[in-house]
Amino acid sequence: MNAFTDLIDANTAFAASFGSGTLGAIPCQHLAVVTCMDCRIDPLAILGLQVGDIHVLRNAGARITHDVLRSLVKSVNQLEVERIAIIQHTDCGAAKITLPGLRKKVLDTTGNDPEGVEFNLIGDQAEALAGDIEMVRTYPYLPVGTIIGGFIYDVETGLLDMQHSVVID
Repeated sequence: MNAFTDLIDANTAFAASFGSGTLGAIPCQHLAVVTCMDCRIDPLAILGLQVGDIHVLRNAGARITHDVLRSLVKSVNQLEVERIAIIQHTDCGAAKITLPGLRKKVLDTTGNDPEGVEFNLIGDQAEALAGDIEMVRTYPYLPVGTIIGGFIYDVETGLLDMQHSVVID
């Protein structure tokens, strides 16, 4: 039994009625969304959108990292994205664990200490979100006029709360 048989079977059913093959790479809403990898977050559903409308970048904590910035540069400069939404959320695992706790867990399960890994954990969510917005706003490879919004998604109510909105000037 292959550990991924369920995925292949589900994909076969999906492909039987697949209708998005003609979509282009430019998102219809000219929007890139950076959000958390948390399985309770469905960015398209949360925003009332569909496949083809947005670029979605996900990582633990919805943090702005060098790789996220690299992808945003391509989205904005190559694929006509004009707005960037950073959507963090309540009850986030990146805010519920400490670095020593995570390092110990990794060491206990693998025998290796991840001392050199930057996990971008969240101590203060408001501060983390504001700092991430500032990283995007001041990144020199994103053009003037790009709009950045910072949001908190409530995983219990489904509501999105806008915290910040800035324009690169």
